[in-house]
Amino acid sequence: MEQKAKTIGKTFSRETSVHASIAADPAIVWALLTHAADYPRWNSTVTSIQGEIKAGGAIELKSTLDAKRTFKLKVKEFVPEKRLVWGDAMGSRVYSLEKSGGGTQFSMSERIGGPLFPLFAGMIPSFDESFDKFTADLKKEAETIQKSKK
Repeated sequence: MEQKAKTIGKTFSRETSVHASIAADPAIVWALLTHAADYPRWNSTVTSIQGEIKAGGAIELKSTLDAKRTFKLKVKEFVPEKRLVWGDAMGSRVYSLEKSGGGTQFSMSERIGGPLFPLFAGMIPSFDESFDKFTADLKKEAETIQKSKK
């Protein structure tokens, strides 16, 4: 179920999503998604994350998408090995994991928007390339860990 990132833009919102099959147990994928300090090691789209990715947690994330900006995000949902949602007032990023055979079906989507979205939509870069890189990095790291456990 590999899919390149796809964005659907509307007047007051934009949603980007990507899906992939990862040949690793959901526990491995979940551990990678929730260990904030380790993100810069395996993920080429994140330069730093401060804080803890846990129920009710808060993080400060720096991304290659906008190197000058620190995104202050709250963990909105935390269902181990199934669903993680973080975001701010403008949007939410949703990570979903589903056990499938010997691996994991992974999906990531982010919806941003609101009444003022049309005023600044043109200043927000496309997430497509960043989503593709994030997913490829996650897949590679999770599968490498899975192989090392055999």
